[in-house]
Amino acid sequence: MAALLTGLLLLAPAATGCGHGTGPGPAGGEVTTITALDYYTDQAEHAQWGDLLTACGRTVGVRVEQTSVPGASLVPKVLQQASSRTLPDLLMLDNPDLQQIARTGALTPLEDYGVDADGFAPGILSAGSYQGKVYGLAPNVSTVALVYNKDMLAEAGVAVPRTWDELKAAAAALTRPGRYGMAVDANATFEGTWQFLPFLWSNGGDERQLDTPQAAQALQLWVDLVKSGSMAKSVLNWTQADVHDQFVAGRTAMMINGPWRIPALEQDANLHWGVAPVPVPRLGQTPVTPLGGEVWTVPQNPSKARQQKAAQVLACLNSPASMRTVARDHHTVPSRTAVAAQQAEEDPSTAAFARSVTVARARTGELGVEWPRAATGIYTAIQSALTGEQTPEEALSHAQQIATGH
Repeated sequence: MAALLTGLLLLAPAATGCGHGTGPGPAGGEVTTITALDYYTDQAEHAQWGDLLTACGRTVGVRVEQTSVPGASLVPKVLQQASSRTLPDLLMLDNPDLQQIARTGALTPLEDYGVDADGFAPGILSAGSYQGKVYGLAPNVSTVALVYNKDMLAEAGVAVPRTWDELKAAAAALTRPGRYGMAVDANATFEGTWQFLPFLWSNGGDERQLDTPQAAQALQLWVDLVKSGSMAKSVLNWTQADVHDQFVAGRTAMMINGPWRIPALEQDANLHWGVAPVPVPRLGQTPVTPLGGEVWTVPQNPSKARQQKAAQVLACLNSPASMRTVARDHHTVPSRTAVAAQQAEEDPSTAAFARSVTVARARTGELGVEWPRAATGIYTAIQSALTGEQTPEEALSHAQQIATGH
C-alpha cells in the first residue's frame, strides 16, 4: 500500500526477471549475479531500493540486477514466470499477494536457509506466511492513523478524538463552508476496504462473517459522517492521495492516512499537523489496523547456490541496519519491534503508526487466498451504504454473498 505505483517502467540492464541467465561466474559454479523483481517503478523508490539491494549484494559477494514493473503487472508476471520457470532469484510481493503465489509452489520457506525471523511482530510474520511456514519477510511495514490539523482543532477548541462519539462531535465542530471535518478513502477498490478495516476490526467485526451488528455499526459511523455533512460524499471516489491533497489544501481538518504521506506533509512549513491512533468505539480500546508493506521472498530455482545467495541478500534487507535505512527513506515502520521502538523515539511523527503496528493484522490472516472476495464485498457495501442505496445491514448482507460466492 505504501509504495507509490506511479512513474515510468525502469528496467535494469538484465533481461526482464529471468532467474537463470546470469548465474555462475567464471569460477565454475560460483554465483556472481542474481536477479530481483519488484514494483518500485517510482524513480526515487527504485533508486533507493536499488542502492540497498546493491549494498546487500556486496556483503554476500553478488551483484543484484533489479527489475521493476508496475504494481498491477507484478502478480500476472510472476504467475507467468512460475509456469515458464523463469522466476527471478529474489522477489518482492505486496503482502496480501504472498499466499496466492506460495500456493502455486513457486516460493521456498525461509527456514530452509536459516533466515532470522526473531523480533518481528506476530502480524508481520503472519503476512509473510502460508500454511504455517514463513515465505516472506518485510523490512518495513505501514498502517493507518488519524492525521489532524493542529491549528484547526485549536481554533475550534476541539480535542483530538479518541472514540467514535468524539470523532463525530469533533468532525461536526470542525466543519464549515469550504471545509469538512473528516476525510477517508471510501472508493470502490481494495484501498477503500483497507481504510475501513480499522473501524470494522476495532468494533469486533470480522471478514469471515460480514453481515453482523458489529460490522453494521462500523459502516453506520461512516454513513453518519456523510449524512451529517461532516464528511464529503466525494470520498466515494477519493484515493488516499486525494484525501491527502484535500488535507494539505485545508479542505478537511482530519483524515485517515499512512506514514508514507509524511514527506509531503513536511514540505509545507505552514502546515501544523499531528498523528493519533484511529478512534475506537470505546475509550481504552486499542485500534486494530491493517498491515501494509511488501515482503521479500526466494522463489524456487534449480540452482540451490542461487537460492542461498538470494536468501542471504534477503536476510541483509531485513537486518536492523537495513530496516532503519528503509524506514528513514520511506517514513515507514521497521518490522522488528525493538527497531521500531527506537525509530519512534527518533522520529515522533511515526510513533502512532509504530504503536499500531505491534497489534496490526495481516489482511490474509483469517481468509488466506479467499481474502480478495471479502475485500470486494466490503468496498461494494461501503459504496452502497454511503450513496444511500442500501442500509448498512442490507449492504453488508450483500457483501457476505460476494465474499462467499453465493
